[in-house]
Amino acid sequence: MKKLGVVFWGSVSLTLVAVLLGVFASEWFEQFTGNVQGFLTAKFGWYYLLTVAVIVAFCLFLVLSPVGAIRLGRPTDRPAYSTKSWFAMLFSAGMGIGLVFWGAAEPLSHYAINAPSAPEGSQQALKDSLRYTFFHWGISAWAVYGIVALALAYFQFRKGAPGLLSATLHPLIGDRTKGWMGHTVDIIAVFATVVGVATTLGLGAKQINGGLTFLTGIPNSFLVQMIIIVIVTVLFMISASTGLDKGIQLLSNTNLYVALALLVLTLVLGPTVRIMNGFTSGLGEYFQNMIAMSTRTAPSNPEGRDWINSWTIFYWAWWMSWSPFVGIFIARISKGRTIREFLTGVILLPTIVSIFWFATFGMTAMDVFDTKAPGLINLPTEQVLFGVFEHLPMGSLLSIVAMVVVAIFFITSADSATFVLGMQTTNGSLNPDFRIKLIWGVLQAAIASSLLFSGGLAALQNAAIIVAFPFSMIILLMIVALYKSLMEERLELGLHIRPKSQVQEIIQKELSNKNKKK
Repeated sequence: MKKLGVVFWGSVSLTLVAVLLGVFASEWFEQFTGNVQGFLTAKFGWYYLLTVAVIVAFCLFLVLSPVGAIRLGRPTDRPAYSTKSWFAMLFSAGMGIGLVFWGAAEPLSHYAINAPSAPEGSQQALKDSLRYTFFHWGISAWAVYGIVALALAYFQFRKGAPGLLSATLHPLIGDRTKGWMGHTVDIIAVFATVVGVATTLGLGAKQINGGLTFLTGIPNSFLVQMIIIVIVTVLFMISASTGLDKGIQLLSNTNLYVALALLVLTLVLGPTVRIMNGFTSGLGEYFQNMIAMSTRTAPSNPEGRDWINSWTIFYWAWWMSWSPFVGIFIARISKGRTIREFLTGVILLPTIVSIFWFATFGMTAMDVFDTKAPGLINLPTEQVLFGVFEHLPMGSLLSIVAMVVVAIFFITSADSATFVLGMQTTNGSLNPDFRIKLIWGVLQAAIASSLLFSGGLAALQNAAIIVAFPFSMIILLMIVALYKSLMEERLELGLHIRPKSQVQEIIQKELSNKNKKK
């Protein structure tokens, strides 16, 4: 095992400080981080909205630009994973537990508990519930992941840089990426990954416990959640020991089929026609209103502004806080794909699946609420899905399958995170030492357990959102660096939409001469 450096010890120290505050001063820490998060969303909500809009626009530009033909690697490189395995792995890492946790609960909330702009329970609230859920989990979320992953994959596989976030800024700050500036970027990335994944593990344990409580009456308690975390930790460390090509790939492919089975069963056993109508209508509403939703700040409507802060801006910050982890993992499995193929696959495929997922479970939940169980809105978030299944044929089977999906997503997310943390703390190694992954795996489980015990999980979630603010600036710098490097390569390769002008020919010749001298 290589000597552990500044990034490892710096990120571990920062994480331990946050966890100790969450355990021993949970109320104060939650209040403090909540106040900071509230300040950022209230004062810089417009900034989060514009940042994500810029990211989406830049991704669209790259897909349509001639540079979309550039391969992430050497010209002869080809993808190491089939499209199915690639999609399964990036989807498991990118959304995973969140889809099951919020699949029924978020649309139902927007419809019956706290609607975006219309009276709860109205037809307009139903329309808004789907289009805003699609918006939160669709193109914008995956564009954030996609741009971070693209910058990493491009500089790592095309330019031979280490697989570190700091390395993507080399065109702007040069060799300072190897000094304190680069270390700071990497420490922020590792901290965001640790707190984000630990929070998700805590939520996953709560949902599995919630399902067991709903189905069998097993107590919803810390002891049960601790047992769940221990079992899952052992399983994901076994998976981590087998390597990327066996553990994560096998589990991701398996869960793709299990999740698909859950989706199809719910579609068939639920209100099928209403689901398809909701999907079709919601899809149209989403694309029709995407620009308006992307820039909605409700400056003269305090209630509307509170809703945007609680949902849209929260999600934008959450996706940015998760982008180091998901971006690094997606980059690692994407060598050999072209930029156009990469962005299309990372953004469009998961968006389509996410939209259909939320249409199926969301419309089913709203139908159950309208026709059978108005008390559904009183259940804890982690039990809403199981409350919906209770009113469907074969409900117990659906609940069991859902818990299996959550458990496998739980394992793949934690396994992916240990892999990414191992990469980031060993100078971007493509195959980090298992002992490093073991250290991070145990730390993640310990953090999730201690915060569930102390009630400090919300504070850590707030901390992840706060970290997204400085990291959003890093993402914007990554875009500038990527654009600069791609435009230089575009001239070198002669990639043009229009015939080259005389000036462009002169520039290209000068670049060629410089490269020859080097």
